[in-house]
Amino acid sequence: MNISVTELTDQLIASYARVGGINHLDGVNLPSKSAIALITVELLKLLFPGFFDDKSIHSSEIKMETANRMDSVLGALEDEICKSLKSNPEFVRSGRDPRASAHNLTVNFLQKLPRIREVLHTDIEAAYSGDPAALNKEEIIVAYPFVETVAVQRMAHELYLNEVPLIPRIMTEWAHSRSGMDLHPGAQIGSHFFVDHCTGTVVGETAIIGNHVKMYQGVGLVARSLAGGQALKGQKRHPTLEDNVTIYAGATIVGGETVIGEGSTIGANVFLMHSVPPNSLVLQEDVKVKVLKKDRSRSGADFQI
Repeated sequence: MNISVTELTDQLIASYARVGGINHLDGVNLPSKSAIALITVELLKLLFPGFFDDKSIHSSEIKMETANRMDSVLGALEDEICKSLKSNPEFVRSGRDPRASAHNLTVNFLQKLPRIREVLHTDIEAAYSGDPAALNKEEIIVAYPFVETVAVQRMAHELYLNEVPLIPRIMTEWAHSRSGMDLHPGAQIGSHFFVDHCTGTVVGETAIIGNHVKMYQGVGLVARSLAGGQALKGQKRHPTLEDNVTIYAGATIVGGETVIGEGSTIGANVFLMHSVPPNSLVLQEDVKVKVLKKDRSRSGADFQI
């Protein structure tokens, strides 16, 4: 097929006119996904000095390295927050100065990093004490995808609380793409949190997770129904887990009114749509497992029934 670049361009431009809902032309510049990804990596380096760097950092250099990185992050994040504020109609209607607001929001966020580090320390303690396969805490930080993902969520949550548009979700989706664990920036997560293996785990925006909660891969804390669409915005749609709850692989807990009482354990593959009292053990009933004997004498047959 002979077709010129001009013709290809014209076809695509025509699609821009037909499908206007997915264009962002002639508007303010949105935050850059690639820039947010780079900033997130630098923030992880501030949270875990020496772990995410390509070169070793000596304690005698830590103040200068941290100051340089902090200055770089402050400027870059302020620029992206300024873009996000300018893109938000509600903020624009407020008449506030986006640059001054972005600076204040950025400084406020960076002041939270020491407290975030303290909570992350409890997450690493929980991972180490809860996983006999862990050699040491250093292995957990450098090798466990959970640590990176929950660190990003805890940072993004602070920006979410300050109503920074777009950026918190960009951060958590960046982490999601790397680990397979989807933690919404709006979720409230207590201390000593650990998700073993973590792949496939989903925690929704209005979920509340208490202290000392342990989950395994494939757990979903999800909404009962999204049929109401935007009418559900701002409502409590996702479950609450009280302290010292354990949820095994593949369990799905549904609904904003669902509360899992303190000290409870939810078994693997349970689908739960109602609250349970403290110290409950919830198991899947009527699960039948059939063991078949292989018949190796039959060509092409893996088993006989």
